[in-house]
Amino acid sequence: MDTNLSDKGMRLLKKGKRGFFRVVFSRLGIFVVLLLIQLFIPIALANWFGQYLPHYFSINLAFIVGMVLYLLNSGFDPTAKITWLILIMLAPLFGAFMLLYTRTDFGHRAIKKRLEILYDETNQSLKQDPEVMHELGIANPESVSLSRYLRRSGCFPVYKNTKVKYFPLGEDKFEELLKQLEKAEHFIFLEYFIVAEGLMWGKVLDILARKVREGVDVRIMYDGTCEFSTLPHDYPKRLQKLGIKCKMFSPVTPFISTHYNYRDHRKILVIDGHTAFTGGINLADEYINKSVRFGHWKDTAVMLQGVAARSFTLMFLQMWNIDEKVPEIEKFIRCYPVPENQCSGFVIPYADSPLDNEKTGEMVYIDILNRAQKYVHIMSPYLILDGEMEMAIKFAAERGVDVSIILPGIPDKIAPYALAKTHYKSLLDSGVKIYEYTPGFVHAKVFVSDDVKAVVGTINLDYRSLYHHFECAAYMYGTECIDDIEKDFLDTVSKCRPVTYETIKKEKIGYKILGILMKAVAPLM
Repeated sequence: MDTNLSDKGMRLLKKGKRGFFRVVFSRLGIFVVLLLIQLFIPIALANWFGQYLPHYFSINLAFIVGMVLYLLNSGFDPTAKITWLILIMLAPLFGAFMLLYTRTDFGHRAIKKRLEILYDETNQSLKQDPEVMHELGIANPESVSLSRYLRRSGCFPVYKNTKVKYFPLGEDKFEELLKQLEKAEHFIFLEYFIVAEGLMWGKVLDILARKVREGVDVRIMYDGTCEFSTLPHDYPKRLQKLGIKCKMFSPVTPFISTHYNYRDHRKILVIDGHTAFTGGINLADEYINKSVRFGHWKDTAVMLQGVAARSFTLMFLQMWNIDEKVPEIEKFIRCYPVPENQCSGFVIPYADSPLDNEKTGEMVYIDILNRAQKYVHIMSPYLILDGEMEMAIKFAAERGVDVSIILPGIPDKIAPYALAKTHYKSLLDSGVKIYEYTPGFVHAKVFVSDDVKAVVGTINLDYRSLYHHFECAAYMYGTECIDDIEKDFLDTVSKCRPVTYETIKKEKIGYKILGILMKAVAPLM
């Protein structure tokens, strides 16, 4: 770790044994056990109760029919229904138990209940300034409609006079991040999906440890999957010995964690309530190209300076206070001054929760697509689309809108990469332009439209982000940085190879076969 921490601090943070085997005995363990049971029962029946096999098959058929009728009348996304239908028809017992296990979600009931209470208690913590809403209505009535939807989904006011700076690479964000951390006087809140020891986290941690000694309240929360991928299980205790308050969100618990669902995929950093960062960039060296995994890592972020940063403060505190008896929210939102910024445009920071039955992230993207007049330019690491999103993308292109999507040229995961390619021909048929980033992997989550609208955040175009994870983003209308976002998109296109019918024909047969197979389980990807 490249850091200036004391020898004591280094000893405390020295890498320990990862909780790797915890994942083996969580959802994967359930899958394996149930699958073995499913395979064992027919064999046992055949050996022990051969004369009763007709009865078994009759009961099995009735069970399958009942499950099919249940799924057809459920509120699942249509594509998810197909996945569960296939699973239950192939392995009825296994599929039914997995459906029950996923639907009851007993491993996360306490979190769900607590978050629902916190959302209710804090839904009015940030008031909407009616004058700002009126000004947005004059500038763009369509954005007022979207803001009403977001306000209905959570405590997400519209702000003006917030300066937004766009970072086209992780290296750019990292440089600015270090400068802003040095300015902290009251508090620093960090919430990240991935934290990994190395140059990036080492330099950040050095500043955090020093700021704690200066009396700054420093808190960090990271997703529980880090404990078996990047950090030792006792890492929060190690940071706490340095004076840093630290929590894992939803640690992976053997046999009761549906650990692929309800992950905290957000990336939030707030300084003193007036400066906030979000985007795709985690606290690990590949995000700043100091370690190379999949070629050049293309990622993006934004920094908000002004009153809009308070929304990210609230988002962090809502998650932090899951296990706190007396939530500390008003103190951090009201007690510290926010400098006035005179700048153009409007900003709506917002979050998406898998617990509220609202597909907020997807609805914002679809709203941009449906209202676009000239273009919608998109960067995403994954393209695993449900029917609604695919239809919105295709319809925009068929209306004559320039819909262009940049995807990775080098994948981080083969299965999602192959699955993305199954959408290519259908999208090309509607006039959508698709590009693959030749130098490496695109991890950016960006929508920019008509030179006036943009979204930068953590929300991918896949089922994980749109249905199963906690996410966040910033919606912008008329902010000065939108020109920078569009310029970055065009610059990135120049480094891409276009997808054509000819390139689809020449695609490796392995990707084609894998994509066809993965289509059946797309909602689980």
